[in-house]
Amino acid sequence: MEPRNYRMVVSTTQDFVTTSAEADRQLHRWLGELKRLDTSALDEGRNELAEGVTLDHDAAAGRRGSYSRWRLRESRQKNRGTWQSTLVVRSGNRDDDRRTWLQVDIEHHPASPDLRPIPANTPGIAKLLLDAIPAQDGLADVTTEPKFIEPDDVEEVIEELCDQDRRLPIVIASVPYGQDPEVWTQKIVEPAYKHLTGLAVVYVLRPEAQTLFNTTLDYHRVFGGGIRTYLPGVDPAWQPDAQRHLVMSRTTLEASPRRAATILAALPQRLALRFPLPAPLDTLPVQRTRPRPAAHGSGLDELRAENETLTKMLTEAEQRENANADALRDLRQQLQIAEEQEFEAAAENQDLYAKLKHAERQVRTLQIGLERTGRYDLAHAPADAPTDVPATFAEMLDRMNEFTHLRFTGDKRKARELDAQSIGNWLEVAWDALCALDDYAAASAAGTAGGDFRYWCAHLPDDCEHLFPAGKVKMKESKTVGNRDDWRRERTFPVPQAVDPGKRLFMEAHLRIGGGNMVSPRLYFYDDGPNTGLVYVGYLGPHLTNTKT
Repeated sequence: MEPRNYRMVVSTTQDFVTTSAEADRQLHRWLGELKRLDTSALDEGRNELAEGVTLDHDAAAGRRGSYSRWRLRESRQKNRGTWQSTLVVRSGNRDDDRRTWLQVDIEHHPASPDLRPIPANTPGIAKLLLDAIPAQDGLADVTTEPKFIEPDDVEEVIEELCDQDRRLPIVIASVPYGQDPEVWTQKIVEPAYKHLTGLAVVYVLRPEAQTLFNTTLDYHRVFGGGIRTYLPGVDPAWQPDAQRHLVMSRTTLEASPRRAATILAALPQRLALRFPLPAPLDTLPVQRTRPRPAAHGSGLDELRAENETLTKMLTEAEQRENANADALRDLRQQLQIAEEQEFEAAAENQDLYAKLKHAERQVRTLQIGLERTGRYDLAHAPADAPTDVPATFAEMLDRMNEFTHLRFTGDKRKARELDAQSIGNWLEVAWDALCALDDYAAASAAGTAGGDFRYWCAHLPDDCEHLFPAGKVKMKESKTVGNRDDWRRERTFPVPQAVDPGKRLFMEAHLRIGGGNMVSPRLYFYDDGPNTGLVYVGYLGPHLTNTKT
């Protein structure tokens, strides 16, 4: 489920009084200049700024810290419900925490539970606050404009990446060879960073700093005009950690900057909503500002006004309940996804473990046989690393003619783009998949496969040398995918007329080539062994749309 609300959580070393006063000034500016509302007589409690527009303000100071909180509610007909904007300034509630925290939340409460909330855009108040208040996330400054990383800044930025206290992603854009950094930033990077204000720390890596940066972060590099999103908890020395930190290619950026901006902001926005709030913000009391009933002459009029006040409070409570129920559904869905992924990983690991133990027994049997014949040199000779794996996905496509029983019918451009996005062992896994598919296709054509490709991988014949984990094979898509026309079209790929008269076929069987980020490549195929004697690979590229993307 895509994130719909906006949340910014940052801190500043300024004291609470100074920060609260500046936040109040910027709030007045936001309401007055950008929203055209009258802010001349704001007070504690509820303020009626216009028809359907209220501003609630509460504040407190005590042993557990101080806070000021403003909540704007806009219930206009065009809003199809209520937009609620909340600004909190909060002092640290421990003696060792001298920071002042700022939180901004924007959320839409639909007029009916049957309607979906409208996604929130980056609010103007967030930009005003960050421009006026020196904000940080851990060691990093949080700004509205990207900062250039010079060679002298590399060490400091790497410290920020590895900082265990940071909450926000750090997004770093590289500049392609031959491009002017300022021009590239203005034309490409700034539009791509459009929705990241308050959600991420943003940088641009200058060409002269790129070599030093990528040498230091050998497994977590960014280059060639790509943009990388570094999540909290970077481990530069651990290669598998690189899969967590998403890479967006130059091709994707230039193809549609607007779409690239939406994609880049999705993960930081989701993390902001799910990351636990700092203790000072998490311990705030619930805001329960009661609308002021208007003074009326008669007791009946006062009762009517009181009834109207209570009706408003009930409506607000219902909207909060609906919002909480929606958030709970989202969390349950994410829990289900996590459990499914854990199950798939466990099945895959179990399958691999069984094959590994079998291979170890075979190797030991061969070693013992060689030792008995006196060939200790051969029995314990180091294994040579495989040299036949292509160096790139582009080369892999050029070598498809090596597979007698495979045909690639998909979009080669999608597969080649993986070269700019590839991390970890994606290339090796994809090559292993093609080798295993070719073996299976030969058996399928001969009628000796014994089952589908998943069965083949789980019950590999003894004379077959190409392994592929059965846990990475899915022979069917979900009913949800199959029943949605747009998702079904995404999985309909070209095939020869001998396979289908319409020369296009919906392919469900697919292999998990990689995971850990938004690319998570997949390979889709169709087994036509009994007919044409071939397996057709209709797609190799980034993960296609489904309920989890």
